[in-house]
This record gives sequence, structure tokens and C-alpha cells, in this order.
Amino acid sequence: MLTTTADMQSAEYRTVTPTEAYRRAARHSARVRLLKIALPALGILIAAIFVVVSVISTYLPEELAVESATIENGKVVMKNPAISGRNRDGISYSMKADRALQDMKNPDIIQLENIRAKMPVNETLIAQVDAVTGIYDRGRNILDMTAPFTIRLNTGLEAAFRDAHLDINGGRMSTQQAVSIQSKEASIVAQSLRMTDKGRTVVFEGDVVVNVDPAAIRNREK
Repeated sequence: MLTTTADMQSAEYRTVTPTEAYRRAARHSARVRLLKIALPALGILIAAIFVVVSVISTYLPEELAVESATIENGKVVMKNPAISGRNRDGISYSMKADRALQDMKNPDIIQLENIRAKMPVNETLIAQVDAVTGIYDRGRNILDMTAPFTIRLNTGLEAAFRDAHLDINGGRMSTQQAVSIQSKEASIVAQSLRMTDKGRTVVFEGDVVVNVDPAAIRNREK
């Protein structure tokens, strides 16, 4: 489901002429065509996000390969931590960072700096994540991306976030900062995003703009 603040504006009941009814139906049909193109890209993106997070949450910190480890200011500081392997389909995945910091008083809290990850979403789709920093709470299974990050798919889809809060167990993701999602056929820009039920419901808010390449609409109508 896609909801924008514009959809929530109230309307007065009045008599509608046949001509106006036709125009309204045409506008609605156009919106449907736009969303049929824009929303599949969004669904793929959300699937990619949860694949990446699930891999990180599964293997941190036990499966981390590190170059060295020291103790600084009450934290275990791991240099060049990395995770790599193959999924059940034999497709390679990897995650690297400059540093991983684990709080000695609360070892469930792990912070990664300058993250670079490549994860298979399915047999043909690969997601690449570049993030400044992320803080993972193993106890609550929550990931806070507190700085800008991007997600790119090998299909050309790209999403840019300024931050995000992910509740993995609850299947929820939210950000109060601007979001930009672009594919070859469409783009969505909004000032905030709320996602529930692992992406089954997505709400964009604040000056939401959806752009679709007219050629994509014509191709869908053929």
C-alpha cells in the first residue's frame, strides 16, 4: 500500500457531472499506471534491505574475520572486520567495514564504521550497500543507521537514505529524513518513510513526488 499526505485531504460531497467523473476516472487510471511501475521497484528494494540486515544479524560478531583487535575506552575495537561466504544457492555474499566496536559492558551493542556489503537477494539480484555507520543491538534485534547510506541493485535501482531505524523482529523500518529511490523507469522522493509488516505497508510523507518515464508507461500498455 502506498499512502501520501495528499491522499488524506478531506473532500466535500457535491454533484459530479459525467464529464468531471470521466476526468476523475482518467486521473485515477493514470495514478494506477504510475504506481504499477514505481511500486515493484520499491518492493524489491525492501526485500534487499531485509536480506542484508538478516545476514549481518546472523553472523555478528562470532563469524567476523578481523585484522587485529584492541581495547579502547571500554570497547573492543576490531580493525577491518569482514564476513564472507555463500548462501544456499551458492551465491557469494560479503560485508566489510573499517572498524567494528563492541561495548564491553554491553556486548550486544556493535557499531560498524564505513560499511561495504554485497548480498544476493535472489538468484539474479545483488544488493550493494555503502554506509557511513550502523549500530546493531543483538539483544533487541534492532539496527540504527545513524548516517547517510545507499543501496544499489544490479538492475540499476538505487535508494539514498540519510538515516533509518530498523526493527528486524517487528518487520518495521522508519526514517524522518528525506528518502530518494530511483530506477530506470521511475523515481520516488519523500521527506519521510514508514514501513510495517516487512514492507507490505509503506507510507511516504511530506512533499511526495513520483516521476515515471513515459516510455515505461507505453511499454506496459502494449
